[in-house]
Amino acid sequence: MTVPGLGPLSLSGFESPGWLMLLAAPAVLLVAYVVAAHRRRRRLARFAPAPSASLPPPRGPRLRHLPAALLLLSLVPLTLAVAQPSQDIRVPRNRAVVMLVIDVSRSMGATDVPPTRLQAAEQAASDYARHVTPGVNLGLISFAGSAEVLVAPNPDHDLTVAALGKLQLADSTATGQAIFAALQSIQTVNAVLGGPHDQTPPARIVVLSDGEENHPDKPDAPQGAYTAARAARAAGVPVTTIAFGTPQGHVAMGDQSVPVPVGDQMMKTVAQLSGGQTSTAASVDDLDQAFDKVDDQLGYQTERGPASTGWLRLGAVFAFAGALLALVIGRRLPV
Repeated sequence: MTVPGLGPLSLSGFESPGWLMLLAAPAVLLVAYVVAAHRRRRRLARFAPAPSASLPPPRGPRLRHLPAALLLLSLVPLTLAVAQPSQDIRVPRNRAVVMLVIDVSRSMGATDVPPTRLQAAEQAASDYARHVTPGVNLGLISFAGSAEVLVAPNPDHDLTVAALGKLQLADSTATGQAIFAALQSIQTVNAVLGGPHDQTPPARIVVLSDGEENHPDKPDAPQGAYTAARAARAAGVPVTTIAFGTPQGHVAMGDQSVPVPVGDQMMKTVAQLSGGQTSTAASVDDLDQAFDKVDDQLGYQTERGPASTGWLRLGAVFAFAGALLALVIGRRLPV
């Protein structure tokens, strides 16, 4: 639970649970306070003069107990804070590698997603590059009949944004070659970053395409998409695929309008074979959501972190309120 102004108030993952035994202290002190107050009333009643009917009753006789109640109550959150609770927090990954692989085949010029599929993809990918976790090594590959590494993985995401604005349409679709090129780029940057094999930075390939591979003709060919997906799985690099477009897509070829409906079956199979995830997008908003998922999956990791601050603040609020009321009720403040 998170309280505005205080922060998270966690009741789990205590690192020093032994301190929780002190939670009994407020109850013990409360009993002692009630007993002492009762004895005080009995003493006063024994020696006090008889009440006069003409005198008004004392104002707020029970209000004087409020400061003590608040001070006792402050001991509860302060004890919880000392016991050091923890919570799940999102921590940025500073060495992760993400390769954006974008289809620039002729069908990406379709206007079913305005202004065109390619321009919409550029916009969504640029937004992702601007907001992705700063420590992520981001790279870019474009592919049509062949794959071209435009930006090698690096933490300067402005390079990727600049390259995205220069994509040009071309013939054919060689999805497999693009995935192999992305794998090679990831292996290169991992060699530069170094470290034991079991500490290799997490990596992911994100393929954004609107259709089926046609170069080579068969996806199980040596350079085919399915072969590349299996190689990615063997390398421990999942491929996230985004099938982009609508069934109503058309492109102009000469005097003709050629239908280019989005084909998502190959994208689904590539993701499945590589151990990745797949999604379909028919608008820029859909693309933004797909990229948000990528950032959640790879840009951050969940760890247990301290959550004592909220309880300390709550305890301080109760303690200060109790002290202030004690001064006001005791009339020790200047009027």
